Amino acid sequence: MLTLEHFLTVGALLFCLGLVIALSKRNAIGVLMGIELMLNSVNITLVAFSRFGESDHQIAGHAFVAFIITVAAAEAAVALALAVAVYRSRQTVEVDQLDLLKL
Repeated sequence: MLTLEHFLTVGALLFCLGLVIALSKRNAIGVLMGIELMLNSVNITLVAFSRFGESDHQIAGHAFVAFIITVAAAEAAVALALAVAVYRSRQTVEVDQLDLLKL
């Protein structure tokens, strides 16, 4: 039988993995993938709390997940558009080589 602790453990492990990926990758696409993994781990945690919680409003966790998925999709679209624009002007998407705002 799966309990709340199982889902929280999976969510915490995915969040830590996403954090490590986001902080260690030099490529902008890799950083975005790490951020998406962190957002999905939060979704797992919210659904688990909604499922196992004793509340009159159990649908609230699912509503938050829908909002997070919407924000993640918009974030991915904007970030990929920025990555394409930066690649066209600088011919790289390496994060440490981007200095567009320097004078």
